[in-house]
Amino acid sequence: MKVILLQDVEGLGKKYEVKEVKQGYARNFLVPQKMAKAATKQALKWLSGQKEVIEKEATEDLKSAQELASKLDGVEVTIAVKVGDEGQLFESINVQKIAEALKKMGYEVKKSQIELENPIKELGEFPVNIDLDHNLEAEIKLIISASEGELAKEEE
Repeated sequence: MKVILLQDVEGLGKKYEVKEVKQGYARNFLVPQKMAKAATKQALKWLSGQKEVIEKEATEDLKSAQELASKLDGVEVTIAVKVGDEGQLFESINVQKIAEALKKMGYEVKKSQIELENPIKELGEFPVNIDLDHNLEAEIKLIISASEGELAKEEE
């Protein structure tokens, strides 16, 4: 039986692919779970319309990802943190904090897109790669500095 997948099904295929499956598998699992529907002439016509919409969305998504990558590349992100007497940080800088700082600057970046091997635990400048959709990358410069209140204490 031919079916149109309505979502990605592990071991079978991706969304909107037409697949040949056993009738019992389609009738008892895929269709009731709303993972697929029968590939009738009408459904195949619907699918061709959906593919056009998907291609248009993919093109727009690629365009927005390229714009974001070009805007992000080379951006300096400064995060001020509390610092102890010896210059040690009271908190480590992780992907969550970097994502929040980027969001405050107007960039929508997911935590999963930020490449950081280990949390940063010292002051300084660090290059951070950001993996965007469509295999695009951008590199930002992360600057970890002491917060204003801490600088006043150090000068005294």
